[in-house]
Amino acid sequence: MTDEAGTALFHQTMPFTERLGIEVLEHEKALVRSRIAWDESLCTLGGVLHGGVLMALADATGAVCAYLNLPEGKQGTTTVESKTNFLRGVRTGYATAAATPLHTGRSFIVVETVVRDDADKLVAKVTQTQAVL
Repeated sequence: MTDEAGTALFHQTMPFTERLGIEVLEHEKALVRSRIAWDESLCTLGGVLHGGVLMALADATGAVCAYLNLPEGKQGTTTVESKTNFLRGVRTGYATAAATPLHTGRSFIVVETVVRDDADKLVAKVTQTQAVL
């Protein structure tokens, strides 16, 4: 089931996520989950979701997680570092991202995002640092 308020938040703050068709499943301080459906237009040769698409999913999910964990009085974040390990391709169904905060400081927020396929197999692991604005 999709989280309509979370999906609207993604699409309003990051219009690119609407173009990609990203849907939010839940958005809370401790966990943000979203997904993207496999589509041939988002693939490389061989029918595998492009790594950039998976990174966009993870970055957007991590960014909202960071935003939800902002210190009081702060208004936003921006990604200053992102590290991705790709472990397998997505050839059907959905790629689902789950982001959790690892560190929520005054100047930086570090988020870990895991991307899984429909069989719950690990597709990618992303660690990103968000500067607090």
